[in-house]
Amino acid sequence: MAAESTAFTPLTLPVLPLDGEVVLPGMVVPLDLSDSEVRAAVEAAQAAARSTPGKPRVLLVPRIDGTYANTGVLGTVEQVGRLADGDPGALIRGRGRVRIGAGTTGPGAALWVEGTSVDETVPEPLPGQVAELVKEYKALATAWLRKRGAWQVVDRVQAIDGVSALADNSGYSPFLTTDQKVELLETTDPVTRLKLATQQLRDHLAEQDVAETIAKDVQEGVDKQQREFLLRRQLEAVRKELRELNGEQEGEESDDYRARVEAADLPEKVREAALKEVDKLERSSDQSPEGSWIRTWLDTVLEMPWNERTEDAYDIQGAKAVLDAEHSGLEDVKERITEYLAVRKRRNDRGLGVIGGRRGGAVLALVGPPGVGKTSLGESVAHAMGRKFVRVALGGVRDEAEIRGHRRTYVGALPGRVVRAIKEAGSMNPVVLLDEIDKVGSDFRGDPAAALLEVLDPAQNHTFRDHYLEVELDLSDVVFLATANVLEAIPEALADRMEIVRLDGYTEDEKVVIARDHLLPRQLERAGLGTDEVTIDESALRKLAGEYTREAGVRTLERSVARLLRKIAAQHELGERELPFTVRDEDLRDLIGRPHHVPESAQDPAERRTSVPGVATGLAVTGAGGDVLYVEASLADPETGAAGLTLTGQLGDVMKESAQIALSFLRSHGAELELPVADLKDRGVHIHFPAGAVPKDGPSAGITMTTALASLLSGRLVRTDVAMTGEVSLTGRVLPIGGVKQKLLAAHRAGVTTVIIPKRNEPDLDDVPAEVLDTLDVHAVSDVRQVLELALAPATNGAAPEVPVAA
Repeated sequence: MAAESTAFTPLTLPVLPLDGEVVLPGMVVPLDLSDSEVRAAVEAAQAAARSTPGKPRVLLVPRIDGTYANTGVLGTVEQVGRLADGDPGALIRGRGRVRIGAGTTGPGAALWVEGTSVDETVPEPLPGQVAELVKEYKALATAWLRKRGAWQVVDRVQAIDGVSALADNSGYSPFLTTDQKVELLETTDPVTRLKLATQQLRDHLAEQDVAETIAKDVQEGVDKQQREFLLRRQLEAVRKELRELNGEQEGEESDDYRARVEAADLPEKVREAALKEVDKLERSSDQSPEGSWIRTWLDTVLEMPWNERTEDAYDIQGAKAVLDAEHSGLEDVKERITEYLAVRKRRNDRGLGVIGGRRGGAVLALVGPPGVGKTSLGESVAHAMGRKFVRVALGGVRDEAEIRGHRRTYVGALPGRVVRAIKEAGSMNPVVLLDEIDKVGSDFRGDPAAALLEVLDPAQNHTFRDHYLEVELDLSDVVFLATANVLEAIPEALADRMEIVRLDGYTEDEKVVIARDHLLPRQLERAGLGTDEVTIDESALRKLAGEYTREAGVRTLERSVARLLRKIAAQHELGERELPFTVRDEDLRDLIGRPHHVPESAQDPAERRTSVPGVATGLAVTGAGGDVLYVEASLADPETGAAGLTLTGQLGDVMKESAQIALSFLRSHGAELELPVADLKDRGVHIHFPAGAVPKDGPSAGITMTTALASLLSGRLVRTDVAMTGEVSLTGRVLPIGGVKQKLLAAHRAGVTTVIIPKRNEPDLDDVPAEVLDTLDVHAVSDVRQVLELALAPATNGAAPEVPVAA
């Protein structure tokens, strides 16, 4: 390695300041003499040179932000003349480094300083490491010069042998900053300076390689875009020529989504989201899958009726007339829709259409047995209100995305059924029928019922957000009508968000009216028969409703009417019957066979179910409406049967407990009721509910089982015309139950004339149609003793009771 520079020749030189520039030893630079400081220094050097041999000498010192460097370069004025632009100038060559000392005086206007020259010699021969450093620097410099095309300079660099001269040669590098050049100037050790120059050159080449790679990539991208642009222009030109060749008119710019979005009447936030997607679309290529996703999303957004609304028909009388004409009965629903329209009209008249960002929508749940007209009622409501109608079938839906939509990144993503319903309706305030909401299931794909919570909540559905759209959708003006057969199958949180309207079924008179005014005209048209060809007497319709069908709704009744008309049409085509023809009740047996449901009171007394002790008639509610339920009881033979209680008929836990309560009550109060309770201790009791394949549960059969057991023990028959419902307690109290209206309608259909209900259910009689109450003798009781007095027939001639015995 080179030794530290030693020794030093004192010098007194005029200072030539260089603002923002650095000159290293070995460099030759032209300087402009029009600068006063440069001219003063050169003139001072020339004046001093007249008294000494040699060329004029100056001290070249970098001046950075007004501060002089600690080291300068001894320079000789080689020539004074004019520069290329004609201005006066001087050519100065750097000779060696000078450490600057104190200032001094001298001729001229220049600043004179004392300095000490620096010895920069390196001993020969060069050590191995230094030789490798020299070789590396020359290789790097050669590579850089070749990239710039400076071939003539390469040989000159290769010819430099000195370590100090080679390091100072980097002062010509244009990529070095002033600070880097000052660092080179102030590094007096030649080897250290060459290391520094090599590192600076290496860093610059690395940066240059990165820049060239980036520039190449950018250029390739630009070339690809230009090529794609030209090819697309050519493709458009070819398509245009083909259209003209085929005589087709050029269509509208359907692909210009930006123009379509700006022209569409969209809410502000929706417009902003759509424009963002348009920006993405314009940046993506046609081959990108994201482009097709964006186009599908934009098409969906543009097809949504964001600001389309139908005007409600505020003719309240006319709306009520429409509902009455299209549906008989169902007064609760009709009243609710009439109330809704009346409130909407008053809000509209007072300018209260929107309150707190929410409009006046409604969420109703129509709960009732099949066939009572829940689904068809939705279309009638829309007709009465003058709104669009759309039906959403929810039966069997198990995927939460069916309600809230899929994320757009999924293949085949679609918006949810609610959004699709709004788009299909073409209006933001349709009547949406959510059919069979109690049939919604849940599995690993989520719970659709939970997703419906936001849709059906009037407090938050004005900001409903579908996963596919990802923009807010106002559902607060939509009238949602949900239909269900069983209220208990709807999750409690979802049911809490809806207004429950019960449709408990039709009376026989209502069924006759519906069949005459609605079912018969429709089925005549479907059978290809005219109203003047076939008529059905009201007596025949009543027999069809009462004896051929026994249901809460009218679906089976309509099928019976259709079957009747098909039979008549077939007989006419075969030449067996002349038209016109009037169907009377006595003709039904020949046309469609014997009736399936004969009232218990119309049967032979010996064939009635209650013709033996131990059988009582109860009332129950099923998914198909109200129904009559029979309870049978028997005692086992004391010699062969085991003691205890046996229950059959596929009963639930609640009904089993009711049977235990009934048996316990009779055991504890048998003496009071004059019953032989000793039989209950030693003999087994069997209670059976016929229709054993049908699951049964609930507490409302409590007094029916108590009556059946009391009839069994006393030998007194249960009256054929009596049916009952109510829960029994251990003390004999009759507790309230649900479904009173449906149960009384079932009793009416079955021909029962006397019904026993709990005293606390007496207010529920207000919901029962008057024509049904007129045919029933309803007794409201609070104690099971009253039930036994009403239900059990008197003992006959003091004969011993005939107790059925089970083997």
